[in-house]
Amino acid sequence: MALPTRNREAMVALSQGKVVVTIDMRERCLLLYPLQEWEIVQRKLEALSNINPEARLLQRLLIGHATDLELDGSGRILLPGLLRDYAALAKKLVLVGQGNKIEIWAHDTWQECMDGWLGKDRSDLLENGDAFTGLSV
Repeated sequence: MALPTRNREAMVALSQGKVVVTIDMRERCLLLYPLQEWEIVQRKLEALSNINPEARLLQRLLIGHATDLELDGSGRILLPGLLRDYAALAKKLVLVGQGNKIEIWAHDTWQECMDGWLGKDRSDLLENGDAFTGLSV
């Protein structure tokens, strides 16, 4: 997978092209972090009590699937088969920037999710919008 130029430049600047890719537990996509950002996430995950079954599952899945990769000279990474299979990745991908990470989606999965998200009534977001105070909608 080749990163677009602007993402590639940011990854090189932030982490000398060293990245970590893991699964997203809520969606069938992958999460790509610059190494420095992943290290913060990993420390938070490791600080959770593994006596709690949900915390242990979160640690097992996110840390357990975390794969260290490095961008090659052309800004490409080779995603392991296990991760490609999890996200059902084929030729067409969608990359979605999410602040400290990039989501990697199979094009068809992304389209299905977008259709579902946009087709739902989103009035619940406005009703419970205290968390979004200050955002322009």
